Amino acid sequence: MLKIWSMKKEQQKAENSDGAAAGAAGGPKKKKVTAAQLRVQKDLSELSLGTTMRTDFPDPDNILSFILYIEPDEGMYKGGRFSFTFNITPNFPHEPPKVQCREKIYHPNIDLEGKVCLNILREDWKPVLNLNAVIVGLQFLFLEPNASDPLNKEAAEDLRSNREGFKRNVRCAMMGGSVKGEGFDRVAI
Repeated sequence: MLKIWSMKKEQQKAENSDGAAAGAAGGPKKKKVTAAQLRVQKDLSELSLGTTMRTDFPDPDNILSFILYIEPDEGMYKGGRFSFTFNITPNFPHEPPKVQCREKIYHPNIDLEGKVCLNILREDWKPVLNLNAVIVGLQFLFLEPNASDPLNKEAAEDLRSNREGFKRNVRCAMMGGSVKGEGFDRVAI
């Protein structure tokens, strides 16, 4: 919480000192910190990722866009490394973050283009939810894939009809193999 207030105070101080100089010089004013940036800063400061997840900020000046890495340590996807891009709009937290899997994986709730089927990223999103809720939801998808709300219907049918066969297909796909004629990215570490 202190970071948010100090960030806001720094912004106000900069505006006060730069405002007079910029106005006199006719130069540009500093960018304001948006409500979305403040909320993301707060959410990020409260994250507890543990040893199986980490974040990366390709542009350190842009906290509204980052990558989350998940390495499940249990379940069918154990031993894999999966990455998700998070793109947060200026309307956050009134709109959910846009989340996409960067690898092509065999999963009933992640389609072949990387779109993620997680209810809190769609109709169940509420502004009281935070980034931690989304991250926990993604982690849960690797522990308990949901065949009843699929984006990848073939994987969901496979999970419903033949759980052991599904597990074999997950392993094959994680190794970069082909499942039902579709090639997958190697995510096994």
